Amino acid sequence: MKDIIDKLRDDEEYYRGVGKNYLSNSDISSLLGNKNMFKKDKEDNKNFLVGRFFHQLLLEPEKAKDITFVDCKSRNTKMYKEFLIDNELDMAMLKDEYDNTMNLASHMKKNINIFNEIYADGNQFEVPMVAEVNGHMWKGKADIVTNTKLIDLKTTSNIRDFRWSAKKYNYDSQCYIYQELFGKPLEFIVIDKTTMEMGVFEPSSDFLLSGERKVDDAIDVYNRFFSEDATESVDDFIMYDIL
Repeated sequence: MKDIIDKLRDDEEYYRGVGKNYLSNSDISSLLGNKNMFKKDKEDNKNFLVGRFFHQLLLEPEKAKDITFVDCKSRNTKMYKEFLIDNELDMAMLKDEYDNTMNLASHMKKNINIFNEIYADGNQFEVPMVAEVNGHMWKGKADIVTNTKLIDLKTTSNIRDFRWSAKKYNYDSQCYIYQELFGKPLEFIVIDKTTMEMGVFEPSSDFLLSGERKVDDAIDVYNRFFSEDATESVDDFIMYDIL
């Protein structure tokens, strides 16, 4: 198991290599939504690029040095399209996105309380783990592992609504899975992308229960359609609902 965990430290192995043998929180949305997208490689999008850069600036600055951007205002410009071709990329950040993300990371570091939480002695960054959760093998990669807890860094478009948007984006199932994987409580450190306000959110028992229910429901779908003992084909699936 240690050999597998060591391999999962590499992003390529985690997302497209040996990591594909495990369920993860990113599978929740496809299992509970569009089942045809389960385990399909997802193309980079703006939010993924910006979110990854934000994490790298704070936790893996050596990787952030290699991030490129296009000095233009739109992805519809000739400059942007030529940049992708010249650099063999599917997507790149615009300069405004790059600058805004740099400001977010810098602002978070300037808060002494947040800084001390993130960079306390003994903290480990981007730590992978695999373990059995509710009868199936799952993977996860914690942003920060401290002696007593896990810390996950998030950006949000409205920090006042984070307690509701957290469930929309399946942070409740992430929280449940990670606490099961690592055996430690998880808290979210969040920064508002517009106002730069920051907050620390501790999951309630109801939040964790909501996450556990999603995991149970996702496992049920996985067993029905994708396990070795699957009883149904996703190709024959039809959704029924009432308008």
